[in-house]
Amino acid sequence: MTRFSPLLTRLCGALVLGSLLALAGCHRGAARDEAVAAQAKGQFDTTIQAYKSGQFLVDGAVLSALDTGSHFAYLKDTGKLPKTVLLTRSDDSKIRKQHLQFMARMQLDYGFIVYYDDDGVLKKINPVETKARELEDYHAPVKMNDELKGKDAAGSGYDPSRQQ
Repeated sequence: MTRFSPLLTRLCGALVLGSLLALAGCHRGAARDEAVAAQAKGQFDTTIQAYKSGQFLVDGAVLSALDTGSHFAYLKDTGKLPKTVLLTRSDDSKIRKQHLQFMARMQLDYGFIVYYDDDGVLKKINPVETKARELEDYHAPVKMNDELKGKDAAGSGYDPSRQQ
């Protein structure tokens, strides 16, 4: 029978224990959060994802807050307005305060209930506490051409020292 030195056995034991702790630390419950969100999606009439700059992903299309409100107005006119809406994060953006404020406004305007996924915990949006925000259209930042910098509307150079 082969005998190992006590130092070698202790070293191997410590290595196995360290590996188990490292693997346990990497897990952090992400699978549980995904399972909760996937399970909850079936309980809601509509699921919307938060997107960049206060925009939303609705049925695969990127819509501004104003367009999303128009979408719900159309659903109301056709008699297909959902009673419950779930707001989740998208691959590109997390749920921000701006998204919650827009959804609170839509909740007041159309009468449905909005829930959002807060790290695996479903929370209901309260329009009073969230301070519902007026819906607005998304406008991308406009960059000025280099040729136009320093010129006034007439096309001539602007010199602030030549005040009239």
